[in-house]
Amino acid sequence: MAGTLSSSTLHCQTYLVFTSQNPLRNLNSSFLINIEKRALIRCSAKKKIGFVDQILDYIEGGPKLRKWYGAPELLPKDGPIVEDQEEEDYPEDEVRDAVLVTDGDSEIGQMVILSLIVKRARVKALVKDKRLANEAFGTYVESISGETSNKVFVKKALRGVRAIICPNEGFLSSIESFKGVEHIVLLSQLFVYRASSGIQAIMKNNQRKIAEKDESVLMASGIPYTIVRAGMLQKTPGGTQGFSFEEGCSASGSLSMEDAASLCVEALEVVPQARFTFEVVNGGEKVSDWKECLTRLIGKTEQ
Repeated sequence: MAGTLSSSTLHCQTYLVFTSQNPLRNLNSSFLINIEKRALIRCSAKKKIGFVDQILDYIEGGPKLRKWYGAPELLPKDGPIVEDQEEEDYPEDEVRDAVLVTDGDSEIGQMVILSLIVKRARVKALVKDKRLANEAFGTYVESISGETSNKVFVKKALRGVRAIICPNEGFLSSIESFKGVEHIVLLSQLFVYRASSGIQAIMKNNQRKIAEKDESVLMASGIPYTIVRAGMLQKTPGGTQGFSFEEGCSASGSLSMEDAASLCVEALEVVPQARFTFEVVNGGEKVSDWKECLTRLIGKTEQ
C-alpha cells in the first residue's frame, strides 16, 4: 500500500456509503458520511491512495491498518454469527471504556459509529440487523441486537460502557437503569417537533412525545448528560459551514446530519458536572476547537 498513517492530525473530508446489498463498496447517495480524520496521509507520487480506500481497508480487513489500530484479526464474513451467552452477574470493578451507540443501523447512527472508529474508541452498537452490522464493521464494533424491554439484554448491552450516544429518540425512555454509565449524549429534535405546525405537527406528534419522555428520563437519571438540541437535520455535507448556538435557533434553523454526528462524538470529550443542554444549527461561527467551544457553552449555562 502506497499510503501510510502517522500520528499527526489533519482535517479533511471523506464520504462512505452503506447499502443492504454491500455495506461499504456501493458508493451512492443512500448513506453519505462525512468524517473528520485524525490521520495524516502520505502517498507516493506514482500512486495516491485516498482515505476512502484506507478506511475501507481496515474495516474490511486490511492487515496494515488493523495492526495500526491494534484491532484483532477479522473473522470470515461467511462464518456463522454466534450469539453471546447470557450473563447475569458482572464484576463491580469491570473496566468501562466503551461507547454505546443506540439505533446503530440508522443513517446518523452509522455516521456516529464511523466517527468513533476514526477516534480509535471502543464501540458497542445496538442494531436490528447484527449480520449486516458485522459485515460492515467487523470487529471494530461490537454489534448487539435485542429488546430493550429485556432487563438481561440491557445489562449485557451496558456491560463495559462508560458513555452512551443516542442519535435518535426512543432508547432512554425504554430503559429502567443506567447503572455504571458515566455520561450520556442525546441528540434531540424536540424543539423542531414543537415548532412544527399543521399536518407536520400531527405527523410528528408521537415523535415529540417520545423526545419529551427521553429528555425527562435523562434529567431524572442523576447521570451527567449533554443534550444537543439540533435544528432540522439535513443530508448536506458536513464541515463546510459554521455554527450558531443562539437560544431558540433550533426551532427554525437546520443542521447538517454529518455535523450533528461529529458534534455528538466531540461532546464525549467534555463531561459536565451534572447537566448540559445547548441548541445548535449551522451558522456563521467557525469552530476549530470543540473542547474549548463546549467548555465555554457549559460556562454560559452555569451563569
